[in-house]
Amino acid sequence: MENSLSAHTSANATTKPEKQIFSVSQLNRRARQLLETHLSLLWVDGEVSNLSRPASGHWYFTLKDDKAQIRCAMFRNRNRGVNFKLDNGQQILLRGRVGLYENRGDYQLIAEHIEPAGLGELQRRFELLKDKLAEQGLFDVELKKELPLFPQHLGVITSPSGAALRDILHVLKRRFPLLPVTIYPCAVQGSASAGEIVAALQQANQQGSCDLLLVSRGGGSIEDLWSFNEEAVARAIAASRIPIISGVGHETDTTIADFVADARAPTPSAAAELASPDGDDLLQNLQAYDNWFQQRARLALLNAAQQLNALRKRLRHPSDIINTHSQHLDHLEIRLHKAMERCLHKLQARLQQAQTRHQAQTPQLRLSKLVMQVSFLEERLHGALEKTLEHRRQGLSSAIALLQAVSPLNTLERGYAIVQNKRGQVISHTADSHENDQLAVTVSDGVLHCLVEGIAPTAAEKLSPEEK
Repeated sequence: MENSLSAHTSANATTKPEKQIFSVSQLNRRARQLLETHLSLLWVDGEVSNLSRPASGHWYFTLKDDKAQIRCAMFRNRNRGVNFKLDNGQQILLRGRVGLYENRGDYQLIAEHIEPAGLGELQRRFELLKDKLAEQGLFDVELKKELPLFPQHLGVITSPSGAALRDILHVLKRRFPLLPVTIYPCAVQGSASAGEIVAALQQANQQGSCDLLLVSRGGGSIEDLWSFNEEAVARAIAASRIPIISGVGHETDTTIADFVADARAPTPSAAAELASPDGDDLLQNLQAYDNWFQQRARLALLNAAQQLNALRKRLRHPSDIINTHSQHLDHLEIRLHKAMERCLHKLQARLQQAQTRHQAQTPQLRLSKLVMQVSFLEERLHGALEKTLEHRRQGLSSAIALLQAVSPLNTLERGYAIVQNKRGQVISHTADSHENDQLAVTVSDGVLHCLVEGIAPTAAEKLSPEEK
């Protein structure tokens, strides 16, 4: 029976599956592998929030919509290729891989590329170049050149086979057929078109025969019009010495060339109208000016005839005019004599005043004043010197008395002496000297050279400690 039970037990053990136990790190690693395997490279659209840029250069942010959010990371070697400024609240398209940060078990997206949502690549490049050139001042109104009111020679930069050129020539023929036109042919679409447009602009400026340029082409998609969004074309337009009108595309089309040019027209035909005067209006204006000049001429002749009649009536005999002038000369002569007399009286009065001042300022008078001043200053100088000498004598007497009071010679006069060893050091205690030392004893009237034969203690040193 034991055998049967053991056999039954072993059979049950073989039928039960074994438990597979994972550690947390193993579980996170397995989850990361599954996510990376089944959700490889994909695109995600969302709004940026919680953007962080640590010193490592990596970017960490959250991508969210109105219902959910996911953590994202974009490492430094990838975000270097992002050519726009990423910021919170920005709607972006993200291309990346789904992963899992094993240390925290966070589900996240590893971004490889991001771009603004809703903008194509060409539109994004358009906005970047527009912002760059605007920041550099190429769109400033102050740089715009004034268009000539009546152009003498018009240059047209466009495709020679395009409909835009036919529209331009048709408008010019209708409005002002006398305007000379030079066509600078170039491609306006394709990879080489930007270089040809720049070359045409440079050629027109080098020749200098035109005083107004028109850059144009017909409408199309943003790809068709992209030649006029190239930076080289924009800078060539800005560098042109000749004023430029941009007539590119239809009314809804906008290019970088429109912002840089001195004037912008919505279509090539509108650019031609802007560049040329209206011949009918000019003819009507000329007719109006002709009528105005004829009226002014008739009025001028009528006024001249009236003035002539008035002058004939006012005409006087020459003898009357001579008599009038002669009387006027006599009056002027009388006024001249009176004026000369008044001037002479004034000069005499000034001379009298000058003589009076001169007498008051004779050298003898000034010399006597100076002598008196010198005498006065000498007296003040002698008095000041005497006061100074007396003050110095008193100071010297005080200093002598003070010096005598503190002089060591007075101390020596009272019976004291100064004892010094051979090195000139003062001996103030018996411990500073030994037997057979040679000492110099300075008294009031000389120096005694002595030899130490013995050192005796003082009366205070002889006392016992109990007596002290």
